[in-house]
Amino acid sequence: MNKKTVDDIQVKGKKVLVRCDFNVPIQDGVITDETRIVGALPTIKKLVDEGAKVILCSHMGKPKGEAVPSLSLAPVAKKLSEHLGKEVVFAADANVVGENAKAAVAAMNEGDVVLLENTRYRAEETKNVDTFSEELASLAEIFVNDAFGTAHRAHCSNVGVTKYIKDAVGGYLINKEIEYLGNAVNNPVRPLVAILGGSKVSSKISVINNLLEKVDKLIIGGGMAYTFMKANGLSVGNSLLEEDYIDYAKEMMAKAEEKGVKLYVPVDTVAAQEFNNDAETKVFENGIEDGWEGLDIGPKTTEIFKDALKDAKTVVWNGPMGVFEMPNFAKGTNAIAYALADLDATTIIGGGDSVAAVNQAGLGDKMSHISTGGGASLEFLEGKDLPGIVALNDK
Repeated sequence: MNKKTVDDIQVKGKKVLVRCDFNVPIQDGVITDETRIVGALPTIKKLVDEGAKVILCSHMGKPKGEAVPSLSLAPVAKKLSEHLGKEVVFAADANVVGENAKAAVAAMNEGDVVLLENTRYRAEETKNVDTFSEELASLAEIFVNDAFGTAHRAHCSNVGVTKYIKDAVGGYLINKEIEYLGNAVNNPVRPLVAILGGSKVSSKISVINNLLEKVDKLIIGGGMAYTFMKANGLSVGNSLLEEDYIDYAKEMMAKAEEKGVKLYVPVDTVAAQEFNNDAETKVFENGIEDGWEGLDIGPKTTEIFKDALKDAKTVVWNGPMGVFEMPNFAKGTNAIAYALADLDATTIIGGGDSVAAVNQAGLGDKMSHISTGGGASLEFLEGKDLPGIVALNDK
């Protein structure tokens, strides 16, 4: 990444605004998954240890410009205090940069930490309106972006503030994301294998197109596979199908052949007549009967996919192989997760459901890198520039 990082700046005595991703799940005021908070700690601790005055900001959920109490960052301040072993002062302002925030920042000593309220309490945040960007920027002299999960969006708290704070650098988390995803796509140890799953071809069009320029093998599973099966002339019963993308699937298969990329599509499917974990199941080969819906890759496909992964040196996985939330249709996804855990390769799990699936299987610590950004990692794999990273200072 040709961008400056926290290692390239002097922060002692300086007020540093850090954009984190504290969009964590909360039930009844209790944080149920701390992954994103833990991910932000190395950057925060470095700044604290070097005597910065650390002002943290983040969004939480979609309050749509209103102060929604259930989406307050107050529980995050409490949890951060526990992790850092020191008080994180929470500035409870409905307008984010209010009297509480200004007073808390004015009272800061070196090594102190303040957390602002949910940036999306302000409607301007997602529209990247200058007034709010300037208010946020007025609190600090240096900006650090460590929120990869929102790097694909140009908001006030990750892009707008860089208009008003000239020193803008990346944190450790964002640096790690770019290093892993960037190397995987642009400078991989080969063979490079991409595994794409999830429900829709339409959401991964550009990703497939871009990856076919770079990978040695492309494995397609999940709901999107039925459009490819249909493109191969097979019946898919009541399975998820995007009729409008059948021609596109044909084009991609032709492109794979032209580029010498091995493209794998399921040869058998675990199907049921209703969308229910306890439904009766049947394995179909070479097409699915009417009235049946494909919900997981079949046993033969699982073995073919595992075999395709054996010699991989770099693997990027985005999207599950089936409806892994239901135990009876999680076998294919779990088999892929275990296969990756056993590889002597760089394994990168890109976003959302694949991360949930790997963690559900208890294999998160066996992967080289688990991406914190669903949409951001997808757009990165599409070859797009991410505004939150473009806005940082070049080295």
